[in-house]
Amino acid sequence: MSLAGPLVDFCGRVHTDLRISVTDRCNIRCYYCMPPEGVRFLSHHDILTYEEIERFVLVAARLGIRKLRITGGEPLVRKGVPHLVEKLVGLHGVEEVALTTNGILLRRLAGDLRTAGLNRLNVSLDTLDREKFRRITQFDELPRVLEGIEAAQKAGFAVIKLNTLAIRGMCEDDVVPLARFARDNGLHLRFIEFMPVGGRRVWGSDQVLPGDEILEILSREIGPLDAVETAGPYAPATEYEFRDGGGRIGVIRSVTEPFCDQCNRLRLTADGKLQNCLFSPDTWDARAVLRSGATQRRLAQLIQIAVSTKRKARGTDTGDFAPAERSMHQIGG
Repeated sequence: MSLAGPLVDFCGRVHTDLRISVTDRCNIRCYYCMPPEGVRFLSHHDILTYEEIERFVLVAARLGIRKLRITGGEPLVRKGVPHLVEKLVGLHGVEEVALTTNGILLRRLAGDLRTAGLNRLNVSLDTLDREKFRRITQFDELPRVLEGIEAAQKAGFAVIKLNTLAIRGMCEDDVVPLARFARDNGLHLRFIEFMPVGGRRVWGSDQVLPGDEILEILSREIGPLDAVETAGPYAPATEYEFRDGGGRIGVIRSVTEPFCDQCNRLRLTADGKLQNCLFSPDTWDARAVLRSGATQRRLAQLIQIAVSTKRKARGTDTGDFAPAERSMHQIGG
């Protein structure tokens, strides 16, 4: 197989995005992601080294991967993430490096991440209510998250996105406060429909708060919204702007209007498993290839096989959700 791209699957989808989980560990315990106890984390030997990640991306970029997102677990609990960002930003072919975080450690690391060349920052935030935050995460860390967002703005991140999981029975009361907070602070808020991924298997279709319902709440309580053009054909979110010019809202309708037909993503887990879909039961062991001393061509072959065998939607050929074999903190956000 060739060492040149593009990476195209049998549906004609061209893959240009790679999500890289650097750890399965986290400093909170969101109930929809992992249980509060009994979790067995990977050993240091089991996770990819930064050098191995760099070697993987070097080949992936030659095959057409252009955008990288660093995830976890919580990526900032792993030491040296700014150094990894600096290395990845400098690789030929890489056009953007982003990071998703819960924000708890952001106050201390925002400046280093910006200096390292991190392009974009997403902060997961489900509520501005301190007690509710504690119930969701098992930790009283909301003040540190808000301090982290402020530090990131001061460090020079021009666009900071807030990711909010839209769960019926949990999210309704937070829609308007979060939107006002984003408007007041120049942040971009995105609501993501709840999908069946999580260590406690808590998902049910009746728990999905649809994107259209969120837009109705915002239009009624704050003001009319108008759809705007997205960043490109592969952007998962539908973007809206308040008609008064006071901010932008994104809605990812991952359940009610899935975007699988335009998916351009691959995932590399912390233990080096290549996964072509969040719900795919199949993985390819990139760690074994990297540690075997195999050539770049062998690694390229692994990536190309993973892409070529990608299913039509949601890890299946029918579009039904395949049961997630791993929790979200193990796959990577």
